[in-house]
Amino acid sequence: MGRRPARCYRYQKNKAYPKSRFCRGVPDPKIRIYDLGRKKAGVDEFPLCVHLLCDEKQQISSEALEAGRICANKYISKHSGKDSFHMRVRLHPFHVLRINKMLSCAGADRLQTGMRGAYGKPMGTAARVDIGQVIFSIRTKDANRAVVIESLRRAKFKFAGRQKIVVSKKWGFTKLSREDYINARGAGRLQPDGCHVKYLSQKGPLQNYFNRAILA
Repeated sequence: MGRRPARCYRYQKNKAYPKSRFCRGVPDPKIRIYDLGRKKAGVDEFPLCVHLLCDEKQQISSEALEAGRICANKYISKHSGKDSFHMRVRLHPFHVLRINKMLSCAGADRLQTGMRGAYGKPMGTAARVDIGQVIFSIRTKDANRAVVIESLRRAKFKFAGRQKIVVSKKWGFTKLSREDYINARGAGRLQPDGCHVKYLSQKGPLQNYFNRAILA
């Protein structure tokens, strides 16, 4: 018996059912990579950030997430290069999907129980998504804006329901708007920390201030 189609598990009907010591024998999710592209690029290199938002309260299977990830990655890698972006999958499929297996072989009618003891066995995983929740985020250079938007538009076809593509006003994956980032970076109040920044407080021991001045 093969996988059921994702339309059977599209809606959030019940409570979340995560993998636990009570829920064992859960198959591994299809999606294993959540960060791809040039992950180690500094925060200054990729100022543009584009998000793919979910516009419905639903469940997205791990197979669909993997298909969308591959689709977006292939398109950007082909058109602007594999080192021109950093993509992050923002959903994690923790919700376990169940199936009440029925026998379909000869003589199954004597073995089958119908709806008696119908609590199913784990068959896959899905992510529970709210309206406005981010599915994918991509940071890149301003020159690649059209390529990134097109890649997310193609990835939308891998998911049920409606999605929106939003160009963020923030600088990359940081919480600061572009103007605030440029001003604070110029004033030396920010310290790069991978694809994020640390905010350097003006309070604290005087020695910290002198140490920062020496490093600068």
